[in-house]
Amino acid sequence: MWKWEAEGQPRAVIAIIHSAYEHHGWYAWLIEQLRGEGYHVLAGDLPGHGELNRKLHAHDESFERYDQHVQNLLKTAFSYDLPVFIIAHGLGAVLAIHALRKGFPVAGVVFTSPWLQLALQPGKMASALTSLSALTASVKITHEIEPTMLTKDVEKVHTLMEDIPYNTTVSVKWYRELQLLQRDITTLMSYKFPNVPILVMTGENDEIIELAAAKKWLYQQKVAEMHLKEWPNCSHSLFQETERDSIFLFMMDYIRNVLRSIGYIVK
Repeated sequence: MWKWEAEGQPRAVIAIIHSAYEHHGWYAWLIEQLRGEGYHVLAGDLPGHGELNRKLHAHDESFERYDQHVQNLLKTAFSYDLPVFIIAHGLGAVLAIHALRKGFPVAGVVFTSPWLQLALQPGKMASALTSLSALTASVKITHEIEPTMLTKDVEKVHTLMEDIPYNTTVSVKWYRELQLLQRDITTLMSYKFPNVPILVMTGENDEIIELAAAKKWLYQQKVAEMHLKEWPNCSHSLFQETERDSIFLFMMDYIRNVLRSIGYIVK
């Protein structure tokens, strides 16, 4: 886990949870922007991701380990005794929803391109394999995400992928755990989401997630404040897009408004 503290009196703490196959370095620009606006920022690499996992052949981490990582991140964020926000992308958004069942009193959440339902499935045989016996658990399948699916700025993504390999191979067991978590959140409604402000942002041209599923989940939540923003001409990784400055300013307006609503304003 890493911490980037703002100079002077901070406005709040922001915990960043990255998506599958990424690492915290993908959010370097976002972290610096947040620090410049007066926010402490915390982030870390999910288990099986990042510098220590360059030679990993396939993702087979348990989602219990992911959950523990997110809970540790949030516990550290709350140690500052400041309002806490979550910015979570892709798989990270699903993990955040799962962790918030523990009652973390966050001030607000920002979910970008949440993996509540995938339009692009990993491997042609993924659905069939996950319905078979435990003998298939170690079978490997590939989530064939191309750089052009992430952002129009393909050169930027290539640089990120070369830094630490973007490994999209997963075990059937891993994918099955993801499916079960998605089902519990979206279909069984097993997770009662806390009454905190929610901002969900998606890209109009996202080929990886089902945009309708993200909207449906948001509108099912019994919260006092919710916002949905679909960015035209944008793909999956919004903070890697050419429009990221506008996306960041939109998000900042949301966060500042939440802080004003709870009476916590730093000059």
